[in-house]
Amino acid sequence: MTHLYSITGMTCGSCSSTVEKLLSDVPGVTGVLVDLKQQHASISMQQHISTETFQQALASHPKYSLSNKTIAAAPTAPSADSLTETGEQTTWFQTYKPILLIFIYLLCITILPSFIQNNFQLMVWMPKFMAGFFLTFSFFKMLNLKGFAESYSMYDVVAKRWHKWGYVYAFAEAALGILFLLNAYPLATNIAAFMLMGVSIIGVLMSVLNKQKIKCACLGDVFNLPMSTVTIIEDALMIAMSGYMIVSLLP
Repeated sequence: MTHLYSITGMTCGSCSSTVEKLLSDVPGVTGVLVDLKQQHASISMQQHISTETFQQALASHPKYSLSNKTIAAAPTAPSADSLTETGEQTTWFQTYKPILLIFIYLLCITILPSFIQNNFQLMVWMPKFMAGFFLTFSFFKMLNLKGFAESYSMYDVVAKRWHKWGYVYAFAEAALGILFLLNAYPLATNIAAFMLMGVSIIGVLMSVLNKQKIKCACLGDVFNLPMSTVTIIEDALMIAMSGYMIVSLLP
């Protein structure tokens, strides 16, 4: 079952990430989606949990207040479709439009020049695409590092144990982007990318397989993207590319 609650006191992405984490830690909660603009939280639970329990979960942060007085209960849990500001459900494309546009732009920027010159080479194109991927995604994370770290710690296997890993991860992505752009130390760079994304996809797989309704932190705290198979495909693509280049670069 899923219920919607009114949340007051949230002023930024970091606030919504903190509230999301605090509510997710309540025993019996299977998923939390916090909408900063609408100032509400959609909470999925195995069985009914009292409002007082959720209020107690936020007690350590008095600035946040939860109530169910202004928002009615929702009959089903939110899926890949999410609620808009008017309360209407969006389509799959509308939900994932930011990440789809980024991939389309990266494909166009990195592929078109080679095709125009009739000189497309896979091993030349892939490092360029991965450079754009890591630099773009790290940029969005750095717009609100604290908010990203809070969101990332909700599902990543390393960040759950070491909160600062979220900060390190954003800079690691930026460093990989620069190395791919410069084509520096290609073998070592691809091994690092393979390991980084390999660890990252573990938490994503666990969250999706457990049907947890939480926010994906792939684009930082800027967009409210739900965790889904789209996130798995995104990480798997980077793992496949780096893996292919590692094999190709080995003597």
